[in-house]
Amino acid sequence: MFDMNTLYIWLIFGSIWMWYFSYGKKAERYMFLLSWIILMIYPYFFTNVYYMSAVWILFLFFPFIIKL
Repeated sequence: MFDMNTLYIWLIFGSIWMWYFSYGKKAERYMFLLSWIILMIYPYFFTNVYYMSAVWILFLFFPFIIKL
């Protein structure tokens, strides 16, 4: 079903997702909450670890690039 690389990547993603959610909610920074939602949903559409990592890096820096 899943290999160990995917599970490790999801573990790393999960820890950063929780930070994005808690920081976005506490500081009322909605770009972090939007990134959190996208980071929660997209692993269901990408099964390749490399594609998943590329999209993750893109949305990891998304709130820092677009500041609303």
